[in-house]
Amino acid sequence: MSLDGARERRVRTGGIELCVAELGDPAQPTVVLVHGYPDSKEVWSEVASRLAERFHVVLYDVRGHGRSTAPRPLRGGFTLEKLTDDFLAVVDAVSPDRPVHLVGHDWGSVQSWEFVTVARTEGRIASFTSMSGPSLDHFGHWIKQRVRRPTPRRVGQLLGQGAKSWYVYLLHTPALPELAWRGPLGRRWPEILRRVERVPPGDYPTPSLPTDAAHGAWLYRDNVRARLSRPRPDAYAHVPVQLITPLGDAFLSERLYDGLERWAPELVRRTLAAKHWIPRTRPDQVAAWITEFVHTNEDGVPVRDTVATGEYAERFGGRLVLVTGAGSGIGRATAFAFAEAGARVVAVDRDAEGAARTAEMSRLIGSPDAWAETVDVSDEHAMEKLAEKIHGEYGVVDVLVNNAGIGLSGSFFDTTPEDWRKVLDANLWGVIHGCRLFGGRMAERGQGGHIVNTASAAAYQPSKSLPAYSTSKAAVLMLSECLRAELAGQGIGVSAICPGFVNTNITSTAHFAGVDATEEKRRQKKAARLYGLRNYPPEKVADAILRAVVRNQAVVPVTPEARGARLLARFSPRALRAVARMDPPL
Repeated sequence: MSLDGARERRVRTGGIELCVAELGDPAQPTVVLVHGYPDSKEVWSEVASRLAERFHVVLYDVRGHGRSTAPRPLRGGFTLEKLTDDFLAVVDAVSPDRPVHLVGHDWGSVQSWEFVTVARTEGRIASFTSMSGPSLDHFGHWIKQRVRRPTPRRVGQLLGQGAKSWYVYLLHTPALPELAWRGPLGRRWPEILRRVERVPPGDYPTPSLPTDAAHGAWLYRDNVRARLSRPRPDAYAHVPVQLITPLGDAFLSERLYDGLERWAPELVRRTLAAKHWIPRTRPDQVAAWITEFVHTNEDGVPVRDTVATGEYAERFGGRLVLVTGAGSGIGRATAFAFAEAGARVVAVDRDAEGAARTAEMSRLIGSPDAWAETVDVSDEHAMEKLAEKIHGEYGVVDVLVNNAGIGLSGSFFDTTPEDWRKVLDANLWGVIHGCRLFGGRMAERGQGGHIVNTASAAAYQPSKSLPAYSTSKAAVLMLSECLRAELAGQGIGVSAICPGFVNTNITSTAHFAGVDATEEKRRQKKAARLYGLRNYPPEKVADAILRAVVRNQAVVPVTPEARGARLLARFSPRALRAVARMDPPL
């Protein structure tokens, strides 16, 4: 996407002209996007096009960048005070009678922290979303605290951030940055972004990059030393702040934002498994979080009354999560866990009533929205229709949990071809359909994500009474490993979850091959009673699933017996084969 359809105007301020672009309906709340270094406003094009469906979106080239003019002389022309003058000139032109919602990335966020902490902007800003750019005042205090009261951890944090800030030192050297940007670095920068940051091609970066980067060096030279050495003591945010932290940022440590609540009392934190340039690599999620935050503050509701605050809320708030087999057991517990973290949940199950109940409870628990969908995951055409509906109405799934499955017990020779088809259709083909239809769209989007496939300890623990079930789960485990290797380069993680004996209703519905209906009923009841006595709750499996996504774990044995069998499979397979010959207590 590009900004070709944007309305442009020129705004004069302090002897320069700023190029301002507008999208969307001016009658809607105004969202102002401020770009960083060495960017121009085009870095926001993907996010802006998404926001323009609901808001009046304003972007401008910071002085000396893009199609804005540069101050003369450059030295002293990029101070935070002058950047604040520019911001006020823009908002007075585009939204004279209504406060704006401010969004900044990189140096756009650095200068926006100035905007939201100085008195002369009070009443002109309604909210602020910060990405990958700290306040220089807060940074200065952060450094002073660690220098004055050093501990091994604090010294490590200082050294870590110091190493990440290598480029700041280079930008302070005379003439060298300008020569590099106007020479080989400027020519190779688009390729570097694609290879290192996985930034997709498009209208960014623009041909003005070498000049923008050369001018932008003065952002650092005019501000960094002065503010870090003499940080303002009154740099308190007078608006609600949303902090989005990319966990893979090569330039900024997460620890840099420790204690930020002191400076921003109305603070909401988000984390994203991504690198620095998230306006280009994660536009869907960035736009969704901005939209939610703007609506929250437009409605006048306290931020903490509308944003989930659970253990995983920073990571999953607002994400779209689809869980199959969500009508009961592990699937329902997983849907609830994601809902508590503030995710939007699609509860899928062949039991319509169970799926509906899960979706309803998910909304009560904390999900901003939840939907129930009825489908048999083994039905390819039904799954294709579901995928079309979800992608059209809800968007591309961020986390996919292929959990639906059935149980089957019985010897190999008692297991009929029909039994094999049923268990493989549900346990294996259901996972294949989910990965292909939802994971495929995730990969096409190119914005990362995660796939979780529920396997079982039976995937690596053979048993003479579970040949079909174990085969299906072993196939899920290997599929997950193969898919993890294929999708690693696209920022998509794949995890195989391997529970052991978990107290769910799968035992009461499992089919026992080779016995009559009466004997099958007896075995189902006895299995359910044994699992009940073991009483390992599905909520613990759900917690393991969320943790696996956060940590991007490959294979996760959940219960003690699952972990024990995993160790035996790796270090003493003969012992595991001996256990496989034992008769089950049924």
